[in-house]
Amino acid sequence: MKRRTEQQEAMMEDIIQKAEPYVQQQLEHDHSGHDWWHIDRVRKLSVEIAAKEGADPFVCELSALLHDVADEKLNESKQAGLDKVEQWLHLHVNDADVITHVMTIIATMSYNGGQNPPMETLEGQVVQDADRLDALGAIGIARTFMYAGSKGSIMHEPGQDYSQYEYRAAGKSAIYHFYEKLLKLKDLMNTPYARELAEVRHQWMEMYLEQFYKEWNVNDIQQNRGG
Repeated sequence: MKRRTEQQEAMMEDIIQKAEPYVQQQLEHDHSGHDWWHIDRVRKLSVEIAAKEGADPFVCELSALLHDVADEKLNESKQAGLDKVEQWLHLHVNDADVITHVMTIIATMSYNGGQNPPMETLEGQVVQDADRLDALGAIGIARTFMYAGSKGSIMHEPGQDYSQYEYRAAGKSAIYHFYEKLLKLKDLMNTPYARELAEVRHQWMEMYLEQFYKEWNVNDIQQNRGG
């Protein structure tokens, strides 16, 4: 990665500072777990992973900040969201290569049922890892139920087979989402550092599910009686 001048660093910092309030304004009414605080965590994770893996921190941070502004879950369509982000970038970023790089990352980083192609650049891998890490662990569990509640989905439906449903189809339970996506993410991390972080968060989810089923089936009470 080329060393940047002080002037370039100052310009990039100015872009980041302009992106922050824009993203906050775009996502201020979100109640699905894709709010500003999700963005801020993904941004921080991206910067941390970029430093460990030698990726461009500016491209990673800017992509992380803007990625959910374009999310199809929060726009009329995926293309409408992408157009909105690209318009903002053209207003604030003079480097066409940076705009192309950021747009490519945002357009292809979502899980999409595991159907999207692999990220082509290290920066894309970093931001994708950061976003996936925020879907794991204690925060990931909280966001799963927050999203399910925002869509009117049920918590759990024992014995129900959702495997024939489309990935984004409505009507699936929150607990099923662990199996269709969350528990798969650990093995889909791109970078070594993200894999380390994912391992711990994955274990927390496994422990949570174990306790969830005990309480759902009231086995925890039976165990206490047995003791």
